[in-house]
Amino acid sequence: MSTSYVHLNVENKVGYIEFYNPPHNALPAAMLARLTELIETAGRDSSIAVIVLKSGGDRTFCAGASFDELIAISNPEQGAEFFKGFANVINALRNCPKITIGRVQGKAVGGGVGLAAATDYCMASIHSEIKLSELIIGIGPFVIEPAVTRKIGLSAMSQLSLEASEFFSAQWAQEKGLYMKVCPSQETLDAEVKLLAEQLCEYNPEALQKLKETLWEGTEHWGKLLQDRAAISGRLVLSDFTKTQLKKYT
Repeated sequence: MSTSYVHLNVENKVGYIEFYNPPHNALPAAMLARLTELIETAGRDSSIAVIVLKSGGDRTFCAGASFDELIAISNPEQGAEFFKGFANVINALRNCPKITIGRVQGKAVGGGVGLAAATDYCMASIHSEIKLSELIIGIGPFVIEPAVTRKIGLSAMSQLSLEASEFFSAQWAQEKGLYMKVCPSQETLDAEVKLLAEQLCEYNPEALQKLKETLWEGTEHWGKLLQDRAAISGRLVLSDFTKTQLKKYT
């Protein structure tokens, strides 16, 4: 399996949105736009009751932004537009009227942590360590911060973002509230995700929608907030420090 994709499959009223971009599931702008589109599509689809967000491959859920695209950014507007890609996915998950479940089978870095945090209920495998490495390359986790802080709190967010070179274990992420459940294997994870998703499909859809609205109360300003945060990252990515650091990884 080597071809990149983002697709939506429906099974037993569950919409499975899956992305894959080898080798580490880093997300370029086009895939972020496609993710946003499919989340919005699934949210409108009356045949779908619950949405699962997942990625292909075994040991990496998502490595965040595509470094190839980051290093190609040449002006603040272009930079802001790129980071709006993550803002749009997070806001699509927030605004989606359906309950969303995150299925994290491996490491999540940077924006990948933000995607996990933006789902309503996230489950992971024991291999799903997390890291916010943005400071290493001279930017910061500005776009994803509201979603991550909402789940794990400001203190844990501070530790995660400042200890930028460290991976934090799946157990740590569960203790802080990012993961609701940590499974011993990918097979167990898939079974648990399927069980919960199909169970939720049996509940009153109106009650689920109202619960979703309740869970996200107080985030109505995120539409503008995340766009503003994208502009900050878009400026910082042009710094000499960041350009030098990115060249080490490309």
